[in-house]
Amino acid sequence: MTPAAERYVVTRTVAATPAKIFAVLVDPARHQNTEPTDWVRDAVDTAPITGTGQLFAMNMYLERAGGDYVTHNLVNVFEENRAIAWMPGVLDHAGRHSPGGWFWRYDLAPNNDATDVTLTYDWSGTPQDFRERVGAMPIFAEDYLAASLATLERTVAS
Repeated sequence: MTPAAERYVVTRTVAATPAKIFAVLVDPARHQNTEPTDWVRDAVDTAPITGTGQLFAMNMYLERAGGDYVTHNLVNVFEENRAIAWMPGVLDHAGRHSPGGWFWRYDLAPNNDATDVTLTYDWSGTPQDFRERVGAMPIFAEDYLAASLATLERTVAS
């Protein structure tokens, strides 16, 4: 694939305000309610996300990754009620974040009494050695993003 093709972008209109949706996205304790499987478990850090440069950690589970693991996410986009993005990675022995080469981004656009939520998953920066270790990237199909947005909508509605 070419780098431009190494991303999924899916949009769903959600019957909620951008502020209500953003409130879920900035709460790591609610991230498990934004994806359709049990991959995202619970937040290690439950403090709300408040800006770029912030790290938050999540307990995760993926058989393909060896079962339980922790991902450390560096927030690289934060526009209140408009956009949020983070780069999953690991911390080195000195506590410095090392991104894996992929990112998640949510863009929120008001649409009458609803919000168009665009979810982007981009893996274009994933190093070849990692790809060889885990197999083909990405490790899920594009419909995973559509299911994730449906889960986010149910969470916001409840």
